[in-house]
Amino acid sequence: MFGTLRSVALCALWASNALAAVPAVKYTRCGTGPPAADLVATAQSMRVDPQAFAAAATLNVRTYFHVVTTAAKRGSVTQTQLDNQLAYMNRSYGPSGIGFTLISSDYTVNDNWATGNYDTQMKPALRKGTYADLNVYFLSDLGGGLLGICNFPQNVSPGSAAFNRDGCNVLAQAVPGGTAANYNLGGTATHEIGHWFGLFHVFQGSACSGSGDSVSDTPLQSTPTEGCPTSKDSCPSEAGLDSINNYMDYSYDVCYNQFTAAQATRAKQMYSMYRAGK
Repeated sequence: MFGTLRSVALCALWASNALAAVPAVKYTRCGTGPPAADLVATAQSMRVDPQAFAAAATLNVRTYFHVVTTAAKRGSVTQTQLDNQLAYMNRSYGPSGIGFTLISSDYTVNDNWATGNYDTQMKPALRKGTYADLNVYFLSDLGGGLLGICNFPQNVSPGSAAFNRDGCNVLAQAVPGGTAANYNLGGTATHEIGHWFGLFHVFQGSACSGSGDSVSDTPLQSTPTEGCPTSKDSCPSEAGLDSINNYMDYSYDVCYNQFTAAQATRAKQMYSMYRAGK
């Protein structure tokens, strides 16, 4: 009897240890690289003399959603989830005077495209609208734990490679109600769309000196935020705390609740310069 009980106990302990050894998914908030030098120069000029750059009081952006999954994950993202994603985007950008109108959603099953490694094939085939229109690609198998990646605005010609590459890739499981723990409220799309508008990470430059993200009302911040701390100050010798609630940091979705007034102006200035009417 005691031998049996000992065996049961050892099995239970082994099972517990085996479960504990299964690592949680480690997500990378954003794969968008540093902005090009000319875009940084434009941003710095906008900070120095914001009145010299046009910005509409309000924007409404025509938006196209593209869901791309593997055959095994067909149907894993519903239209209700996409509608909830759009609602999240409108809530997060609404106070900045920016809104989004969903023109259409489409679904594609392609095991290669779903990885995000075939953008040169996928985006020209699926992209809709002009350079002023937002295309978001929700990919079921975006690799390496990556949550999203997007392209900054630039001067492009219609039909060019840069034009066709435009838009944001978002892990499909990061939409509202998805399975990406801590990142399934919709914040990834809002963060990536910030880059689409020309916003940088709030820790741009990773230093406590210099121009940071070139926005006047975001304090200098040297490191991205992990999780959702109550407070963080990576540049204690400089004014202000880290922007842990800002959509352009790396915090958990539950932490996000803010674009600053200057970020709102910057997004509309960049849109006017690079996208409006293009």
